[in-house]
Amino acid sequence: MSNSLKYRGALVLFCLVLALFSLAPTLMRDSLPQWWLDSVDPIHLGLDLQGGMHLVLGVDVDKAVESRIDTIIDQTETQLREKDIIFKRLERRQGDRLVVLVYDEEEGAKVDVLMTETFPSLEAETFPGTGGYIEKHYRLSDNEIANVKDYAVRQALETMRNRVDQFGVSEPTLQRQSGNRILIQLPGVEDPDRAISLLGKTARLEFKMVAEQANVQDAIAGKLPPGTQLLYERNVNPSTGVVTETPLVVNTKTVLTGDLLSDANVRIDTRFNEPYVSIDFNAVGAKRFDQLTAANVGKRMAIVLDNTIYSAPVIRERISGGSAQISGSFTSQDATDLAIVLRAGSLPAPVKILENRTVGPSLGQDSIDKGIKSILVGGLLVVIAMIVYYQISGVVAVVALSLNLLFISAILSMFGATLTLPGLAGIVLTVGMAVDANVLIFERIREELRLGKAPKLALASGYGKAFLTIIDANMTTLLAALVLFQFGTGPVKGFAVTLSIGIVASLFTAIFVSRVIFDFFLHGRNVKRLSI
Repeated sequence: MSNSLKYRGALVLFCLVLALFSLAPTLMRDSLPQWWLDSVDPIHLGLDLQGGMHLVLGVDVDKAVESRIDTIIDQTETQLREKDIIFKRLERRQGDRLVVLVYDEEEGAKVDVLMTETFPSLEAETFPGTGGYIEKHYRLSDNEIANVKDYAVRQALETMRNRVDQFGVSEPTLQRQSGNRILIQLPGVEDPDRAISLLGKTARLEFKMVAEQANVQDAIAGKLPPGTQLLYERNVNPSTGVVTETPLVVNTKTVLTGDLLSDANVRIDTRFNEPYVSIDFNAVGAKRFDQLTAANVGKRMAIVLDNTIYSAPVIRERISGGSAQISGSFTSQDATDLAIVLRAGSLPAPVKILENRTVGPSLGQDSIDKGIKSILVGGLLVVIAMIVYYQISGVVAVVALSLNLLFISAILSMFGATLTLPGLAGIVLTVGMAVDANVLIFERIREELRLGKAPKLALASGYGKAFLTIIDANMTTLLAALVLFQFGTGPVKGFAVTLSIGIVASLFTAIFVSRVIFDFFLHGRNVKRLSI
């Protein structure tokens, strides 16, 4: 046997062993050693085959711009007081505009200098105010607004990814889409309502001082003192589980935010045997919390999450350890989910669920069964046609087809690609196309045999002359599949993955493997007739 045939045979054998090694975790996961399972993952099934959730979330980027202005207002108020600049008040208007009311031009000039030095991204405008005041308007530039909106979507995507990781979902898909949208696919999720609650929660944690002097009844009637707001405290009856809300007036100004948290964990209150969430601040937050509690001993501080008060305890003493707790008659699941979203960070802007689809595991298994059935039926028809029409040479093409399916599955496993329902369609299409190259080769061989060439020469000539035609035909399809993979999303990308892999595998099996099989059986034999 020639060295060339030995090397080619060894390559085919190596590819076969590698494919079987890669597919073993998919076919016989329970009986393999752990090192094998650690080396190669089983084939990952997509959402449509495994079951789970498909969500499209829209990020309210306008709220992110408003939040940015609110932050600037807080910082500006502190700066104005530190520099003894006299002003009447600060307020946000039209979402992206900050307004400072001053008494005269001199103070207005000081405000302009301060804002130019501290916030160069703001564009200044001056308007005469009512009652003799001067209004200094500062608007975020268009470029800065675009940056804030882009950052809001990117931060929301990262926050969602952190929440999903802590939720414990394997092989999740999180992608940014056009129009400030985020695509989330969670295979295998069995509690969709909990997942939606966890992902959609803004989780903006704020600490606000309770306005003790405010009249709650007047506030409910709409008569709020300046600088205050009406929120509701959540109360859960531990025996009945009934949730009630108690109105409470708090100062609008946020004295501390959840951005300064370093950790959040679920603990059990030994007195009442109820779970609560223990939070720890970072160095900056611990210092501010220490100062806050020291200055407000005897006063009530509301712990607000997404505009709902979870507790409003009285500050009994200065708290210098940088730790606090959120209690509110939680269930164990509620406390765990709250700790997850606090650890993952708050969303920079609210999100809305634009699309929500849930695929049940039974529907996914039904899709797998039908997909495999279609592959078997299609493959059987191809096998019968090839054997009837090309006789023993058709058997060689069938062997190449079988190896083609084996290599496609192995490549999906080796590269961690996800098999989806459109991906199964791509495999079915590949089964039909897999023998196309062999058909071209066999027809070329027939032509050479009609010209009177010996079988071995006709075989070599047929493979040689069909090679460029096969490459040209398959390369155009491969380029189209790669374009679909690059620019497509969801089902289109799943189809492109298996189609691309299938084309590469079919080229290898049809041109290389089938030739090795022919050469192996013809080597050293004086064959006068080729069964084709």
